[in-house]
Order: sequence, then C-alpha cells, then structure tokens
Amino acid sequence: MAVTEADNPLLGEITCGTLLQKLQEIWDEVGESDEERDKLLLQIEEECLNVYKKKVELAAKSRAELLQTLSDANVELSNLIAALGDKSYIGIPDKTSGTIKEQLSAIAPALEQLWQQKEERLREFSGVQSQIQKICEEIAGGLSNGPLVVDESDLSLKRLDDYKSKLQELQKEKSDRLNKVLEFVSTVHDLCAVLGLDFLTTVTEVHPSLDEANGVQNKSISNETLSTLANTVLTLKEDKNQRLKKLQELATQLTDLWNLMDTPNEERELFDHVTCHISASVHEVTVSGALALDLIEQAEVEVDRLDKLKASRMKEIAFRKQTELEEIYARAHIEIKPEVVRERIMSLVDSGNTEPAELLAQMDGEIAKAKEEAFSRKEILDRVEKWMSACEEESWLEDYNLDQNRYSASRGAHLNLKRAEKARILVSKITAMVDTLVAKTRAWEEDKSMSFEYDGVPLLAMLDEYTILRQEREEEKRRQKEQKKQQEQPHTDQDTSAFGSKPSPARPASAKKPVGTRANGGGSNETPIKRLSMNGNKSKRDSLNKLTSPSNLGAVSKEDAASPVVASP
Repeated sequence: MAVTEADNPLLGEITCGTLLQKLQEIWDEVGESDEERDKLLLQIEEECLNVYKKKVELAAKSRAELLQTLSDANVELSNLIAALGDKSYIGIPDKTSGTIKEQLSAIAPALEQLWQQKEERLREFSGVQSQIQKICEEIAGGLSNGPLVVDESDLSLKRLDDYKSKLQELQKEKSDRLNKVLEFVSTVHDLCAVLGLDFLTTVTEVHPSLDEANGVQNKSISNETLSTLANTVLTLKEDKNQRLKKLQELATQLTDLWNLMDTPNEERELFDHVTCHISASVHEVTVSGALALDLIEQAEVEVDRLDKLKASRMKEIAFRKQTELEEIYARAHIEIKPEVVRERIMSLVDSGNTEPAELLAQMDGEIAKAKEEAFSRKEILDRVEKWMSACEEESWLEDYNLDQNRYSASRGAHLNLKRAEKARILVSKITAMVDTLVAKTRAWEEDKSMSFEYDGVPLLAMLDEYTILRQEREEEKRRQKEQKKQQEQPHTDQDTSAFGSKPSPARPASAKKPVGTRANGGGSNETPIKRLSMNGNKSKRDSLNKLTSPSNLGAVSKEDAASPVVASP
C-alpha cells in the first residue's frame, strides 16, 4: 500500500525506487562508505528474495491443495455417478481447462446435486430393504437377520427396481399367507362353533397373535403357524366327521323307535336338532352347537329310554296301525273284517313269538298296500262323490220347484234362483257323469282283474240299476208332460180368444195348483243308491233315494212348466 505525503510529510508515494533514492540520500548525508552501502543493499536484496520464496512456497502449496481438492472432487463425482448408475448425468462440466478454481467452481454444483440425489436414493433403498427384512422376519417366525445395512456402492435405479420387485413378491406372498391364515382361522371358528368348542382357546394355542383382538396385519404368517393351523383344521374336521357319524346313527335309532312306537310329533320335535342331520353331508352341517358333545349324550340317553319303553307299548302301537289301516279302507269304501285282524294281532303280541319290528313292518306293508289300492280307486271315488253331489242338487231342485213362493221378493230368493240355475246345469250333466263313471269303472276292473265294489256292492251294478230307473223316470216325465199339455189346452184356447196372446211361460195358470203326481206311480222306493256306503253322507243318500223314487217324478215336469230359464247341458 502506498503511503502518501499527507500521512508522512517526509515521504511521497512509496515505491522501491523512492525508498532506494531516500536511502541513498540518507547515506550521502550520513557519509556511508560504498562498501557499507553495498553490504546493506545486498542484505536488503537477500531479505526481499526470502520474502518472495516464502510467497512462492505458499502459492505452490495452495495450488497443490487446490489440485488435490479438484482431484478428490473428480473422484467423488465419478464414484457418485457410478453408485447412482447414471453415467449420462447432465450437470457434469465438460471442460477440463481453465484455472483450478474455475474447474472447482464448475464441478461443485454437480457434486452437490449428486450428493443430494445419493441421500434421497439411500432413503429409498433403506425403506424398501427395511420392508423386505420385516416381511422376511415375519415369514421366518420373528427371527431377526441383524441390523439393516445398505450397500452404498450400488445405488442404481436398476438395483432399486430389483429390490422393489422383490418387495412386491414378498408383499404378495405375505398377502397370500395372511389370506390363508384368515381362511384357516375362519374354518377353525366354524368348526369350533359346530362342535361346541371354545374358539379363542383353540386358536390361541396355535399362536397368540391369532386372537380376534389383534389386528389383521399383526397376525402371524410364519410357516410354523400355517402348518399348525392346517393340522388343527384337519383334526377338527376328523372330529366333526366322527361326531356326525355318531349323531346320524343315534338319529336313525331314534327315528326307528319313534316309527315303531308311533311317537307323536310333539315328542319328536324335541329332537329335531338331532334328526335334521340324519342324511346331511359333513359340509351341510353348519349350525352352531349341532355336534356338541352334550347334544350327542342327550340323544344317547333318549335312545336308551325308548329302548326300555318299546316293549310296553307294542300292543298299543299295533292297534293304532290297525286303526289307520281300517280308516284307509273306510275312506276307500272297501269292506274288511277288522275283528278277526285285531284278534290275530292280540295273539301275536301276547305270545311273544314275533319280533315287534317284524310285526309292525308287516302292518306297514299292509298299510302301504292299502294306500296304493286306495289311490288306484281315488279317481273313480271322486267321480262317485260328484255324482252323488249332483243327485243331491237334483233333489234340492225338486223341492225348490215345488215351492210356490220361489219367485217372491222374500229374503234370499235371488240366491236360491242362482243356485237353481246352477243346479239345472249340473243335473243336465248327470247322464254324462254316469257314462264316464261306468267307462272308468270297467277300465279299472279290466286292469285289476277284479270287481270294483263300493262298500261291498259292485259299483257297475249300482250304476246300471240307477241308469234303468232314471230312464224309467224320464219316460214317466215325458208321459206326464203330455198329459199336462192335454189338460191345459182348453184354457190356452180360451185365453187366446179373449186376449189375443198366450200367457207368459214364467207364470202358467196351473203354477199354483198342487201337484198330485207324488201319490201316483208304481214301483218300489228301493234303489241302488240305498246300498251306497253306510259311511257316506246321509243327506246325499236321502237325496239320491228321493230322486230315483217314482213317486217324485212329477216334480220334474213341474220344473219344465214353471222355470223361466231352461238350462242347456
């Protein structure tokens, strides 16, 4: 730094030349010898040289340090690029010329950015590897693989992707294992529910983490846990199979005993939870407690009780089945001799020579045979019922037509009028009913090679006799109608001459006159209908007897004369 004269009035601008000049002036003024002067100048020159040497050494040392720093930076840059695996990094300076500081200034930003990228990549590697290590420990059953160490020599994206792929595979394996564990646990839960076992105790014996209180992600997925769960499920399934087999055996015994003793449904319903699985497969039994040990023990006790009760109730059961058999035959209108059968049953039971099961099986066979025979007769019996109902309506229609006030405005008259119209239609179909019934009966007899009897009377004979009597009644009806026309002819001529028109057919002149034909006619009231089932409807039999009696034939002609509407078949 130059010292101005303002600072030192003795000196102007200080330079080496001015200082040497000033020194020369001082020496001249002092009177220094040339030898002394040369000596001093040499000393000054040596001192200056030493100062320059030190400065040069310092500069050389600084340059060497800068070169080392630049070299280290280049090495670090190369290492980072190699570790990150990105050889085409955009921020790397291309020039290798220029001053050292310029080169350092150019490489510093790239180096800083690579360091940041390395730190970020290290965090990614650490996160992925820590997850991999955790899943591996879970699969291994909690065995630790030591502290996590990240290899910083290779932080490339390719290696990171490899780790991520491995992590995805492990995550999938963990998910599959977890699903398998949950499936096993669910199966154990269902099996324990069916078998009446404590689920929590059973599942925590496999592994404490399988408790429902623990979260799903906290459950053990180790090989040992999966293996133990599989064995537990296998054991429970085998236990379920054995218990179901035992329960089905007991249910079969119960059913046989119930059927043998005709146990009422109220008592059977108490063991519905046992018998409902009598033919079920293992997979179909899912009700909680269905195969509990106490339930099986309860069924065993009931089987023992029924076995002891069986002998004392055989006679009652046999008579009950005989009553059922008699009722089937009665409904089918088949005559049997129940007294003989009951005496035979009594002797068999008292003698003890026949096994109760064999006797009841024989009676069940007879009941099945009776039901089959009754079923084969059902269609014909239904038609007989319809025929008898039609005859009953015909009887009612006769009484209705004899009622002189049937067209009055009394209460319920319109309902009787509607019934009469329906009855006329039904009565018109009786002939067709009988013909169809005859055809069906003959076909049945040809198929069975036996006579169709209705309460011991051949049905065809009843129908033939009914047909003959009905034809006779129709003939009598037509004869009486002709007589009535002849009797009413003079009145019709007088009315025509007086008023020029005929009276309304709804109100004939003779409608209020009593019908006297009920006292006329011959023949007996005994008809085939009287020989119908004594178990049948009494009103229907009376109606049929009344209709087929010749003394009632006149009512039909009254119907034709007084009815406002004549129904067509």
